[in-house]
Amino acid sequence: MKLLIILHHRFELWNAPEWFTARLRSDFPELEVVHLTSYDQVASELPDAGIAVTWSLRPEQFALARKLRWIHSPAAAVHLLMFPELIDSDVVLTNARGVHGPVVAEHVLALIFALAKKIPGAVRLQQKHTWGQEMLWKETPRPREVAGATLGLIGLGSIGREVAREAAAVGMRVIAVRESLAKGKPENVQEVYSPQQLDQLLQQSDFIVLAAPVTAATQGMINAERFAQMNADAYLINVGRGPLVDEAALIHALSNCKIAGAALDVFTEEPLPAISPLWDLPNLLITPHSAGLTEKLWERHYSLLSDNLRRFLAGQPLLCQVDKKRGY
Repeated sequence: MKLLIILHHRFELWNAPEWFTARLRSDFPELEVVHLTSYDQVASELPDAGIAVTWSLRPEQFALARKLRWIHSPAAAVHLLMFPELIDSDVVLTNARGVHGPVVAEHVLALIFALAKKIPGAVRLQQKHTWGQEMLWKETPRPREVAGATLGLIGLGSIGREVAREAAAVGMRVIAVRESLAKGKPENVQEVYSPQQLDQLLQQSDFIVLAAPVTAATQGMINAERFAQMNADAYLINVGRGPLVDEAALIHALSNCKIAGAALDVFTEEPLPAISPLWDLPNLLITPHSAGLTEKLWERHYSLLSDNLRRFLAGQPLLCQVDKKRGY
């Protein structure tokens, strides 16, 4: 059976290293492992591939893959693969949500502390050689303690659950929205609300963290109406995907101090264009989709993929399967 790896990205870390392919060939000699670093040969390599590791496929490319049984995405988000032909097919789809959870949760915690302790403002004062103790104190909202603050978590997947664990460890009260209340209340979460009760979560939260997938229901979910539900001293953090937030509404909310501030790691358009007004908002902290960056990334990818390959070859259920109808 052919295992086809199709990964091509402008950012080096998102591309599988050479050792990754070499180790697969060594550990799974029964597989023909083909690694493409561009899409130039996709049309000739897809027709006899049984397994594909890729960020995305177009419907016309998927139509060529007549022997395909399983697609694995090295991303947590799989919206680029959510087209009807794949959704309605028997092809199994898995993602890498377990790979990114721990490191993204650390990034979220770093952003919470940076916002609470007004670190971006202190850095700007340092660049001006200004001793700004009194200035930082008089600005609203003032520096605050994280312990005892309420974290409103939207999304309880692998990233969300890890965020809840780390936030609870520093004394935060964690409340969350999840699509299915039947799944219960996970450890470290005090209250769980349905998507229809999102406003109740927003009204209580000091920090709101978006860790939800992009679906028809979640696209643009944080809009002008939602910002109106937030407290004036609340902060928004997005490590999910850019389309979860109406960026025009966010710009208005931040410019008019409807909320205290925000931290974004993801954007509707990436890289964020130099002309975007988001760059110039003093109460917005921008990180360049760097929450998942770690030297351990591809080791973690290999651990998950190799485990699933053994399961696949043994006819066992795969880890991190995506519900294609739901999109996550």
